[in-house]
Amino acid sequence: MQTSLSRRDLLKSATVAAAGVVAGGFGLSSWALAEEKAADEPLFRISLAEWSLHNTINSGKMTNLDFPKVAKEDFGIDGIEYVNQFFKDKAKDTKYLTELKKRCDDLGVQSLLIMCDGEGELGAAKEVDRQKAVENHYKWVEAAKFLGCHSIRVNAASSGSRQEQQDRAADGLSKLGDFADQYGINVLVENHGGLSSDGAWLKAVMEQVGRPNVGTLPDFGNFYEYDRYKGVEELMPFAKAVSAKSYKFDAEGNETKIDYEKMMDIVLAADYHGFVGIEWEGGEPDEMEGIRLTRDLLLKIREERTKA
Repeated sequence: MQTSLSRRDLLKSATVAAAGVVAGGFGLSSWALAEEKAADEPLFRISLAEWSLHNTINSGKMTNLDFPKVAKEDFGIDGIEYVNQFFKDKAKDTKYLTELKKRCDDLGVQSLLIMCDGEGELGAAKEVDRQKAVENHYKWVEAAKFLGCHSIRVNAASSGSRQEQQDRAADGLSKLGDFADQYGINVLVENHGGLSSDGAWLKAVMEQVGRPNVGTLPDFGNFYEYDRYKGVEELMPFAKAVSAKSYKFDAEGNETKIDYEKMMDIVLAADYHGFVGIEWEGGEPDEMEGIRLTRDLLLKIREERTKA
């Protein structure tokens, strides 16, 4: 299973490896090499969410099978995040998934997660509906495992009072997390409308679930009547992926609706050094340029924070 390791984890691993080498009589030079390798790990890595290209895909100009090549060759990005609606009928199609995996392997592209929508409410009021939604996600857990992903992203949609929704969402997520755990797959909730866009509520759901393979995918956007910076900070302790939503850029290459430097400082303060996924959702410029602008801003911030 692919997981996000902190620099502390990497250095700890390097220390253990080096200790074993020293015990074998190879001396301190091997420790130095192990430490150098850990230090070379980027502050964070950049991935591409397929939703960034939804207009291009919906227009027929590219398909889900083309996504790995576009990510790698057009943007130099080697980590990708799928959206299930772009291969909705292929979750159990082994031939299709094999072809998709081969294209990724040939390009050196890493499949990270599948964003799942349209499979029912995991926090549905009726237990029978909740269970149905849980089971609807099974095929995506299996597809994620086949492709080499670490997670699926789900929604915590529900109804009822605030506490009722918390209890119902926690129940559905716990059941799905139990199934996904058999495959070594994480179940991640994005702030994606309703109470899930309330950071305090979703944090409480995570605490109630209390499963190591059920976490969050904080999105820089999708906080409607809630402070986005506070929300991301509340969700980061449970994060196994991060979505860098972007809408519009100024002439200097800064996102105009979101303070990216502030956001990335919150992300890094949580000791998160995994993938940060570009999710362009603006109208102008076009998708290709919007992705490039988001990528370049993230690279700029990474370079500045690395030197600091």
